[in-house]
Amino acid sequence: MNKRHWSFLLGGLLVALLLAGVVSNYASSHPDGLDSSLLKGCTVNADDEITGGSCPAQQAKDHELADSPLADYGVRGIGNDFVSTGLSGVLGVLLTFAVGGGLFWLARRRTPATSAAPANSAASADPADEAAQSTGTR
Repeated sequence: MNKRHWSFLLGGLLVALLLAGVVSNYASSHPDGLDSSLLKGCTVNADDEITGGSCPAQQAKDHELADSPLADYGVRGIGNDFVSTGLSGVLGVLLTFAVGGGLFWLARRRTPATSAAPANSAASADPADEAAQSTGTR
């Protein structure tokens, strides 16, 4: 890869790290997607705890990885929520970048080398020329 490709790749990585490390802290703490649709039919208090009604969220259980080091968009053991969320985003980007880069490296190494067509090849880019050559007219 030449220098231009490396600078583009590193620039994209830096933008992703900035978004994951800083901007992710300003995401809504009350997203309106799946979580809110699961609460339809229930009443909730200010702390988003179900106080009554009937909804699918009442059957929710903790995930098997709820005790993992990066659970709930944070890093366990870090008391500052801003730093914890930012660090978990940065770690996620770096892990994704490493796994993706490794897979691309493996795919590139496994692809068989293709031989380039010689410069004086009779192949033509124009289909009409190929048809004329095969019929002997030009």
